[in-house]
Order: sequence, then structure tokens, then C-alpha cells
Amino acid sequence: MDLCGKLLVAMPGMGDPRFDKSVILVCAHSEDGAMGLIVNKPLSDLTFAGMLDHIGIPHTPEGRKINVHFGGPVERGRGFVLHSRDYKSDTATMAVTPDYGMTATLDVLEALAKGQGPAQALLALGYSGWGPGQLEVEIGRNDWLTADAPADLVFAENDSGKWLAVLHGMGINALTLSATAGRA
Repeated sequence: MDLCGKLLVAMPGMGDPRFDKSVILVCAHSEDGAMGLIVNKPLSDLTFAGMLDHIGIPHTPEGRKINVHFGGPVERGRGFVLHSRDYKSDTATMAVTPDYGMTATLDVLEALAKGQGPAQALLALGYSGWGPGQLEVEIGRNDWLTADAPADLVFAENDSGKWLAVLHGMGINALTLSATAGRA
């Protein structure tokens, strides 16, 4: 099972409150584990301009205004830009899928600060990570649903509506979800 480029949708009753109603884009998945970014939890106490000021990157009036998201509990001081594939860093862009790339170097922030860079971008601090087989166990335990990851949903500005939008796109009414799993 390769979940790279898929969405993980937190089920009700998720034991970890950091992932309550989370939508995560899986950026890497192999037998060694998995890595993804939460795409629907903006940080309320940090703006993109404030972050640029903090790390010393000048920004122009044309600079992009993007939300800074909580990407997950691992390495919260490290930034990742999930973006459309029309951008490739001179130093390091990881191809996630034909639609998504991920760059974790300063050059993408510098480009965004000038109003350049990828057409679509989402900045996340930290990431969500799983060890070998851990994600598969969590899916089997009914912690996560998996879904396709349309760019218009992933990059949508309405972060608070993404969880319901993914469920709706799967034909699921959130009121019918149960925190317990069963086997037939």
C-alpha cells in the first residue's frame, strides 16, 4: 500500500487531540515509515510576514500572504512548503506526486516573500511521522480514512472546512461516523 499523495482524514475518537479533525497529505510512504503535513490547522499566533521577519527574510508589498500551518508534532521548528509542481527549488524540491512538490529550503520562502514562487503553496511548521508499519496499524484500527487529494481542497483558504469537505467528497456524512470499528 503506497499512500503517497493521499489524504489521511482523522476519525472521531482519535486518541491524540493534536490530530482531532486533521487532514494530512502524505508526502512520503515506504516500508521505512511515512511522513505527511497537516493541511487544515493554521497557527493563530504566527503570520507568514511575522515568520519572515523572525528569520530575517525581507518581504515586499507584492509578497504572498499565506497561512502558516501546524504540520505535525515532529520537528515543529522546521518549515516545509507544500506547493504546486510549477516550482522547483535550485537546491531541493521533493516530488510528492505529479501535482505536488515539497521544499524545505529558504529559497522557496524568499521567492514567496517577493510574490514569486509556486502558484499554490501551503507552509507548515513541523510534520507528522510514522515508523515502519505504524500508519498501516493506525488505519487498520480505524484512526484514519484515506482519500484522494485534489489540489483545490488541499490549497483552499477555508482550512476549517477541509475535514468536512473531504468527508463530503467521499459521500460520508460526518454525523454517521463512529469512533469504534467493527469487523463483519
